[in-house]
Amino acid sequence: MFLEEKKEVEPRAQAVLYTRPGCDLCEEMKEAMRGSGCVGLYSLEEVDIETEPELFARYQFEIPVLCINGVEAFRHHLRPDEFKAYVIALAAESDQPSD
Repeated sequence: MFLEEKKEVEPRAQAVLYTRPGCDLCEEMKEAMRGSGCVGLYSLEEVDIETEPELFARYQFEIPVLCINGVEAFRHHLRPDEFKAYVIALAAESDQPSD
């Protein structure tokens, strides 16, 4: 009998959602992300823009803003299929051998 070694798979995409308390659009964006069918391909960090004056000044009227791997990918809303396609494309890029 062979013992299978369990390997933890690191999420490929690092998603950062700029949000604030009481933001209904932010909740809608998170729900769309959860409904995308690719939850295991990304990790999500939520950043409250009200905790830093610079972030508040930048995003006060723009939230939600979703950055993926340090690049702004979505602003105000996203569709689950568009989000999934974006994340899968990033995963495919990272699987390509580097020159």
